[in-house]
Amino acid sequence: MITEPKIETRKEQGYVGIRTQVPMQKFPEVIPQLIGETAAWLEKQGAVPSGAPFMRYHVIDMQGEMDVELGWPVNTTLSGDHRIINGIIPAGRYGTLIYTDVTKGIEGNRALIEWAKAEGIEWDAWDVEAGHAFRSRIEFFLDGPDDDPNPTNWRTQVAILLSDE
Repeated sequence: MITEPKIETRKEQGYVGIRTQVPMQKFPEVIPQLIGETAAWLEKQGAVPSGAPFMRYHVIDMQGEMDVELGWPVNTTLSGDHRIINGIIPAGRYGTLIYTDVTKGIEGNRALIEWAKAEGIEWDAWDVEAGHAFRSRIEFFLDGPDDDPNPTNWRTQVAILLSDE
């Protein structure tokens, strides 16, 4: 299932995460590993996430390596270390939708992108040598194995920052 796309205005959100470059085929192993590593680091700091874990896409190259960051939103300022970095998800207007079933990621993203194109909406994005870069393109993992052992029931929210121009 894919919900109807919509535009949401969001506030700036701090987070901690781990940035990496990885081919999309490695997502099934990298996503839980880095989310878990970041969650363990947060617990060690005595900090609590303020929302669902996410994957932020900095540069997308479907044929090569994706430049992504896995992390958790936080409402406190934390100092990272050699592996964990802190960052900001920028405020602004985002095109969003929710898809159900982890295997529907490409389909869900395609639905949002096609909707934006039909509506004349432009993303805050640009081409770079390594692929297509985004100021803020995120997938929030609303459900996971702690909620339901069946990944076809997990919901993911896609949120892409709109261009202000």
